[in-house]
Amino acid sequence: MNPREYLLSTNTDNFEERSLALFHHQYQNVSVYRSYVDLIHRNKPKTLREIPFMPISLFKSNRIFDQQKERVDLHFQSSGTGTLGRSQHYVADKQWYDESFSLGFSHFFGPIQDYVVLALLPNYVDQGDSSLVYMVDSLIQQSGQELSGFLLNEPTSLLERYQAATSQGKKVIIFGVSYALLDLAELNMNLSNAIIVETGGMKGRRKELTKAELHAVLIEGLGVDHVRSEFGMTELLSQGYSMKDGKFQVVPWMRILIRDPYDPFTLFPNERSGGINVIDLANQHSCAFIQTQDLGRIEGDGFYLEGRFDDADIRGCNLLVNP
Repeated sequence: MNPREYLLSTNTDNFEERSLALFHHQYQNVSVYRSYVDLIHRNKPKTLREIPFMPISLFKSNRIFDQQKERVDLHFQSSGTGTLGRSQHYVADKQWYDESFSLGFSHFFGPIQDYVVLALLPNYVDQGDSSLVYMVDSLIQQSGQELSGFLLNEPTSLLERYQAATSQGKKVIIFGVSYALLDLAELNMNLSNAIIVETGGMKGRRKELTKAELHAVLIEGLGVDHVRSEFGMTELLSQGYSMKDGKFQVVPWMRILIRDPYDPFTLFPNERSGGINVIDLANQHSCAFIQTQDLGRIEGDGFYLEGRFDDADIRGCNLLVNP
């Protein structure tokens, strides 16, 4: 199966069929998922909404992997420090991840070659087991721009590269952890022509802020009209983005559903808040059907994040830098 062709050809007409086919494959070949499905007696779904979603916490205590695959191409770990440890995602075929985030970027922002990519994140040497760092490092390479690079704790270099890029008529996109972007905002660094993508993550560096509060500070301090956010996690191979006003959208091979927070087997209608379930058809060889520990609601063509379950561990995929 060609990942690029599969992802590009996935749409609303075939999403349910492909989801059910992938469920049956993963039920047969991913032992942890099969055990969970058997435990809850839901192994014969006939519609997309009947497919069982596996609790994301199982990635912390189990190896979620397709037993038909003989090797692991990539191994990612979250930086979470919960009682069960770090989430582990074993990727059997790196092409699925490479194609998913590359096609996802172009879906939301256009060709990567049009951008200088600046990253306020640890570099690949420091955090090579982070899926986010792997993704941004790959986008930096794909951009083909000498000005692209990792510039955490280098505000002067970042400003110089930004100014050089804009003077050459190039687009600039900046991926950054929240506290590093706040550091720039406090310097009143004018980045008005850049696309700012915050990836979350205070991790004790600063007072925790809501998304709305964070974005308001960044908009004022960086001189931009709005701030984007990335929705991603170690356990997924695809991402969503909020392009404006905190409303997230996902790529065609993903789907968001909302579950009753008190009954994980009941799905809510749109515009009602609950737990977020994710279908990620790029997760061909682990588990594509995941109960996250995020809260949110679907509205129109997108969804809003509304927090975390009270007993949830802090998700580590966006908390990349140790204090």
